[in-house]
Amino acid sequence: MSIWVIFKLLGSLALLMFGMKNMSEALQKMAGPQLRHVLGAMTTNRFTGMLTGMLVTASVQSSTATTVMTVSFVNAGLLTLAQAISVIMGANIGTTLTAWIMSAGMSFDITNAVYPAFFIGIILIFLKRYRYIGDFLFGLSFLLLGLGTLRVTGAEMHLGENQALLDFFASFDNDSFLTTLIFLILGGVMTFCVQSSAAVMAITMILCSSGALPIYQGIALVMGENIGTTITSNLAALSANTQARRAALAHMFFNVFGVVWVLFVFRPFVDMVCGWVGYDVNMTVENAGHAAFLANAAKLNFVLAAFHTAFNVINTFILIWFIKYIEKFVCWVIKPKKVDDEEDFRLHFITSGIMKTPELSVLEAQKEIQSFSDRMQRMFGMVRELLTLSSTATGKKKKGDQDVEFNKLYTRIEKYESISDNMELEIANYLDQVSDAHLSDDTKAKIRAMLREISELESIGDSCFNMARTISRKYQGKEDHFIDRQYDHLRQMMDLTDQSLTQMNQLLGGRKESFDVNRTFNVENEINNYRSQLKQQNIIDVNNHEYTYAVGTIYMDLVNECEKLGDYVVNVVEARMGTRLK
Repeated sequence: MSIWVIFKLLGSLALLMFGMKNMSEALQKMAGPQLRHVLGAMTTNRFTGMLTGMLVTASVQSSTATTVMTVSFVNAGLLTLAQAISVIMGANIGTTLTAWIMSAGMSFDITNAVYPAFFIGIILIFLKRYRYIGDFLFGLSFLLLGLGTLRVTGAEMHLGENQALLDFFASFDNDSFLTTLIFLILGGVMTFCVQSSAAVMAITMILCSSGALPIYQGIALVMGENIGTTITSNLAALSANTQARRAALAHMFFNVFGVVWVLFVFRPFVDMVCGWVGYDVNMTVENAGHAAFLANAAKLNFVLAAFHTAFNVINTFILIWFIKYIEKFVCWVIKPKKVDDEEDFRLHFITSGIMKTPELSVLEAQKEIQSFSDRMQRMFGMVRELLTLSSTATGKKKKGDQDVEFNKLYTRIEKYESISDNMELEIANYLDQVSDAHLSDDTKAKIRAMLREISELESIGDSCFNMARTISRKYQGKEDHFIDRQYDHLRQMMDLTDQSLTQMNQLLGGRKESFDVNRTFNVENEINNYRSQLKQQNIIDVNNHEYTYAVGTIYMDLVNECEKLGDYVVNVVEARMGTRLK
C-alpha cells in the first residue's frame, strides 16, 4: 500500500470530521436562541422530550451539542434530570441520521455535486446576510467531498483483494462470541482514540463494502463505537458539576444496556437487519462470483446505518419506560459534593471539561452570570444585617459575643468581595476564549453585553464591601452612634436598593421580552430622589446639632454608596436589554 494512499485516507477522514463540525456550527448559528427555547419548551413529558432530542440532534447533526444544552437546562432548573435523560435518548436516535448520510456518500459518486455547492456557498458567505447558509453549504460540501474521496480511496486500496488483510479477518471465528467481544472493544478503543464516532463509522464502511470485513464483525465495531463515544463524554464530565456527570453516566448506561441485550440476540438481530436491506449474509466469492459478491457487499453501508438506527430506536423504546429508575441509579452512583456553595468559589455552569460549540458556550456564561448576580444580592443582604448588628451594639453597649458575630459577618462579606473579583476574571477569560471562534453577529453582541454585565456586577460587590467597611469603621471607632431616624432612613434606602437588585435578578433569570424595564427605571428614580432628600436633611440636622459632622459624613457615605449601587444595577439591566434607560 502506497504512503500516498494512506495520506489520502487520513486526509479524507480529516475533511469528513471538519465538514461535520462546520455544518453543525452553521446550523446552530442559523437556529440561534430558538433552538434553546424549543428544547426548553417541548420537554413536558418523556415522549415529547425524546422527540425533541431526536429533532434537535438531527437538525444540528451533533448529539454532543444537544446533550450540553440539556445539561445546561438541568443546572438552571428548567429541566429535571428525568426529562434530560429522555432528551438524550432522543439525541441517540437523531444522531443516526449521520450514518445514513455517510452510507449514501459511500455508495454513490457525489463529488461532482460538491463543486457547485462550494461556488454557491462562497457567494452566500460574501453576501453576509446569508453567510450562515453559506457556512452550512461549505460544511456539507467538505463532508460529501471527504466521503467521496474515502469511497475512491477505498476502491484504490483493493482491500477485498488484499490477502494479508483477508487472512487477518479470517483468523477470527465468525461464530465465536469472543470474536464479537474483541471487535466490540476494538470499536470502543478506536472511537475513544480518534474522538469521532463518524470517522470510525467511515472506516468500518470502507472495510465492509470492500468485502474485507465480515458483516458480523463490522456490526460489533459499530456497537463499540456507541460505547466509545460515551466514554469520552464521561471522562470530559469528571471536572464538571454533579448534574453533568449524572447526565453523562445516564448516556453511558443507555448505550451499554443496549449493547448487552443485543449481544444476547446478536445473530438473529443482524440477520433481520440484513433482510430489511436485501443483503445476503451467505454469499461468498466462490458461490456467486466476484462481481455479484462486490455488488452484495456494497449494500453493507446501508446495513450498518440500518443497524445503528434500529439499535437506538429499539433501545429507546425499551428504556423510555424506566427513566425514573435510571435517574435514581445515576443519583445513587454520583453523590453531590459536600461543599458550601455560599462560601466556596467555583463556577457552577462553566466547565472546561465538556466540549461545547461557541454558540452553546454563551448559554453557559449566561447561567454563570445569573449565579454571580444572585450572589451579589446575598452579599448586599449581609451588609444590611451588618448595619442591624451595629445598631444594637453601639458605644458602651457593645458586648464580646456581639463583637464576635459582627467580625464574623464582616469577614464573610470580605470573602464575598474577593469571590466577586475572581468570578469576574474567570467569566471574562471564558468569554474571551469563546470570542476567538467564528461567531454570529447576535452572539458577538451578547458577549459584549455580558462583559459589561460582569464588570457592573463586580462594581456592585465593591459597593457592598465599601458599605461594610464604612459600617465597620463606625462600629470600631469612637464617633457618636447614628440616631434612630438615621437608621430608619438607611433601612429605607437599602430596601429600595434591594428592590432594584431583585428586579435585576428577575431579568437575568428570565427572558428579557417579558421584563418591564419601567419598573427598574422607577426604582432608580426613587433612589435618586430619596438620596437628594436625605442629603438636604443631613445638612439641616448637622446645623441643628442633631449629630456631629463626622457622623453625618459616614451616614451620607452609606446613602451615596446605595445610590451608586443602584446605578450599577441600571447598567446591568441596560446591557442585558440592549437599550438605554436614561
